[in-house]
Amino acid sequence: MTWRMDAEVQVREVEEVETRTGKTRYVLRDDEGREFTTFRPQIGRQAMQFQGKRAHIEFHEEERNGFRNVYLDAIRDAPGGGDAAGGGTDPDEVAWSTAVEAAPWVLGSREPEGEVPPEELFEKLEPFKRLVAEDIREGGESKD
Repeated sequence: MTWRMDAEVQVREVEEVETRTGKTRYVLRDDEGREFTTFRPQIGRQAMQFQGKRAHIEFHEEERNGFRNVYLDAIRDAPGGGDAAGGGTDPDEVAWSTAVEAAPWVLGSREPEGEVPPEELFEKLEPFKRLVAEDIREGGESKD
């Protein structure tokens, strides 16, 4: 049986672990000691950016052979900002987070077949990030 849920969490740490089969497993631990696992590198790398911050996560639980596994499906800024102190957030920081979250659509694939070179990734995401940051600074008002 599978349960799908979402939650706002304070990300305490994200650990990258190599399994016996050579796969990389990412384990997100929240401030309540709960663990969420993903084998998807893109989600794992995104999760690492939220260490020490609040985040909105989507996850699902599966029960198999008497064990409960909790899998991280997505992570993004928590509503109201990712700053644990509740203060303002730098528009460029928020824009980069948004660009990273939108990367699969900007690249045209949710799970790229191979690693995208950093220069190519930056070249595709940076213009999008600039537009988002500009929109944040202008308060979302159109330029008409």
